[in-house]
Amino acid sequence: MLIARTLAELRAGCTELRATRSALALVPTMGALHNGHRALVRAAAESGATVATSIFVNPLQFGASEDLSRYPRDEAADLATLRAAGCHLAWLPDVTAMYPPDDVTTIDVAGPAAMWEGTARPGHFRGVATVCAKLFGQVRPDRAYFGEKDWQQLQVVTRMVADLHLPLEIVGVPTVRESDGLALSSRNRFLDSDQRRLAPRLYMALMTAVETLAKGEPVDDALSAARQTIEAGGLAVEYLALVDGPTLQPLQTLHRPARLVVAAQLGSVRLIDNVAA
Repeated sequence: MLIARTLAELRAGCTELRATRSALALVPTMGALHNGHRALVRAAAESGATVATSIFVNPLQFGASEDLSRYPRDEAADLATLRAAGCHLAWLPDVTAMYPPDDVTTIDVAGPAAMWEGTARPGHFRGVATVCAKLFGQVRPDRAYFGEKDWQQLQVVTRMVADLHLPLEIVGVPTVRESDGLALSSRNRFLDSDQRRLAPRLYMALMTAVETLAKGEPVDDALSAARQTIEAGGLAVEYLALVDGPTLQPLQTLHRPARLVVAAQLGSVRLIDNVAA
């Protein structure tokens, strides 16, 4: 596996890899890799493409009240994970490489970015869109792979690529879960044992709501019952909604493609999840 830390090394590595296969795939990450990230790399590799994975903790997508320094980092373990998963190139830029001091351009996004995480974390999706656009320009991939666990992010990036006519395909990969349903996240490591036992209530409540909606229960009633289930476990619900899948607009009646989206606080850990409805 090639390792690039400068743009010159990245360009040389991508040129070398493109000489061996027709397609180049990118898996953007912030490190602290887990089985969800492995699934993205495997999906990219199984498509027949050469796989590049970026590891960059993006300061632009952290708000003023969010602790950037607390985000987990373990480069040695991440590189070992990528090698085992079949990655061909690891792109490890520093902040100066991604955001030179004289940079003046960011990307503002609306549409699917306007609500939910967009409201809870002002400026977050501007940071996501900007860093993804930079990564796409640096690597020039044919495809980029994102997990459905961050459903809204996936829709925001997909819409940005379409609106800006960027020459790549965005591929969503299903959420990877623990055996009890908890969606894998780098932040799960901050849950203590009691919180870890309670965290799967989020997924359980969503799946129960899916079943009741399918039986024709009114949306407000299904969401109210799900909220009660979640909060009975000690989680503080930030938002819980039935939304149109691509646009993230709230729905009052079930029609497909729809998603149930949720964010809740459990101690110091903020959990997000979603399921198809």
